[in-house]
Amino acid sequence: MVMLRYSWLWRIFIFVILFGSAFSDEHTHVGIELDFSGLDIRFKQSVKKTEFCRRLLTEAEASQLISAIVERYWYQMYLDELSLVGVVGEMRDGKAMLWTHKKFEILFNHNQIVGVSLGTSDPIEVAAGAEVIYTYEVTWIESKLPFENRYDYYLDASFYQHRIHWFSIFNSFMMVIFLVVLVSMILLRTLRKDYARYNREDSLEDLERELGDEYGWKQVHGDVFRCPAGILYFSSLIGNGVHITVVSLIVALLALIGKMYTERGGVLSTIIFVYALFSPVNGFIGGRTYLRLGGKNWILQLFLGSLLMPTLVVIIALGINTLALFYQTSRVLPFLTMLAVFAIIVFVILPLNLVGTVLGRNVGRSIGTSASGMANPCRVNSVPRPIPASKWFTKPLAISFIGGVLPFGSIFIEMYFIFTSFWAYKVYYVYGFTLLVIFILIVVTGCSTVVCTYFLLNAEDYRWQWISFFSGASTAVYVYIYSIYYFLFKTKMFGLFQTAFYFSYMAFFCFALGCMCGAIGYLSANRFFSACNSGWAYEFHLFFSFFHKLIPDRCNRTATLSFPQEKMEYLALIPIIHAVFTVKVSSCQK
Repeated sequence: MVMLRYSWLWRIFIFVILFGSAFSDEHTHVGIELDFSGLDIRFKQSVKKTEFCRRLLTEAEASQLISAIVERYWYQMYLDELSLVGVVGEMRDGKAMLWTHKKFEILFNHNQIVGVSLGTSDPIEVAAGAEVIYTYEVTWIESKLPFENRYDYYLDASFYQHRIHWFSIFNSFMMVIFLVVLVSMILLRTLRKDYARYNREDSLEDLERELGDEYGWKQVHGDVFRCPAGILYFSSLIGNGVHITVVSLIVALLALIGKMYTERGGVLSTIIFVYALFSPVNGFIGGRTYLRLGGKNWILQLFLGSLLMPTLVVIIALGINTLALFYQTSRVLPFLTMLAVFAIIVFVILPLNLVGTVLGRNVGRSIGTSASGMANPCRVNSVPRPIPASKWFTKPLAISFIGGVLPFGSIFIEMYFIFTSFWAYKVYYVYGFTLLVIFILIVVTGCSTVVCTYFLLNAEDYRWQWISFFSGASTAVYVYIYSIYYFLFKTKMFGLFQTAFYFSYMAFFCFALGCMCGAIGYLSANRFFSACNSGWAYEFHLFFSFFHKLIPDRCNRTATLSFPQEKMEYLALIPIIHAVFTVKVSSCQK
């Protein structure tokens, strides 16, 4: 017998209405798990139109069916892991019509099923007391389609491999080149000029140096590595961000190699497995960052870093579960599933995070961290330096939001395809694009954060740690704003449950993305400023001087990145111009 299974999308008795009394629910509701349909379908045995059952609709059942038809509910079935989608009915002249006949066409090649399709017909008007006669038929058709190509029917190549998709990748790649060149030019021109000025000042007498006009990032070198506020939360966010980055790269690579789209739930299972397996990354980075910032209560940091993401998942799942119980939908999670999640958190994630935290603390000390935990390339002043007034484009809030525009522009088009695959139930299979976009996002986020935080320090504001994190994390804010637009104009969701389901999981996705981009931004800026304030920063100057010799003198005199304060606001327009260009390109896709 061929197992024809049903994906629960609505109240449990709707299945009985659609498929009759042959179905028997012998166990508790299993959420979105599949159950046997009860239809008698045997391999290579066609079935003519056969009555499945008869049923008199009660007033409550008729009301539920009318609601399902009006709201365009559909159901999903699987035959040999191949998906079938059907609709409950349709509206005709203001009347709710229920499809009562289902025709299955199954393609086979030798002893393997290579294709399935579902057709519906014989509509009747839904009314209380109406007798519904359910029928079905099965037709087996021989095909020459190879078994390994049977999923090609579900892959919308014209959608995912559209020229706009390729153009967006090219656009992002060119932006990567631009940002890398921009950061290199900052190192080449600005740092070299600053070092030359500071070297000249070193040769002056103390009185002459005090009377000199000093400005720029070097003047706050004694406060750059001052510990930020909230190091417990900061280190936990950094650890989770790096963890999510590693998981994203590995899952995208495994999905690209293993064709996970052929296996229902394969990507989600892989994400859970990889997340738990690489939990030591979270503990290592979070624990090491906490130690280097002078943190003492490492056990509290361990629990906060380990449980941050799982706790958010549990809170969102419980909230959706409560609404699902109220609306009697199929999204109710069974008790055993929740127990399994709890076991993974307690017996896998927590112990592996502990291992990573211990390693991070020991490695942190072995590379030169002092007994107090601090490991800075220069001494921190005992008295904080006053922060001078600055223009709008160098204020922390402005820098935080400006820093996320370019990273969002690099992934904006890909977000459309990912949202469509998840919320419009298309099969996403172009994981090569995903892997490339992740790499582009990492580079763009790192470079844009370095530039933004450099402007912050150039304005003699040394509060860069949280700003570098928020500068990268603001990418998620733009993604969430885009998700609101997508919900309003690209989906047909409505009602409290669907709205809560959509925005809850989008909020979690954006929070994870924000942690990822924020961690990338902080680590990039930290590396950059450590280089600027360390003894080997001058080696950067020598290295880039080789490339500087290739640039004509005229360019050296005219193209300098040591921007005057009155001109720097023009550089802030670059992300805005790119965002407008990206939105214009995306409109062509429509």
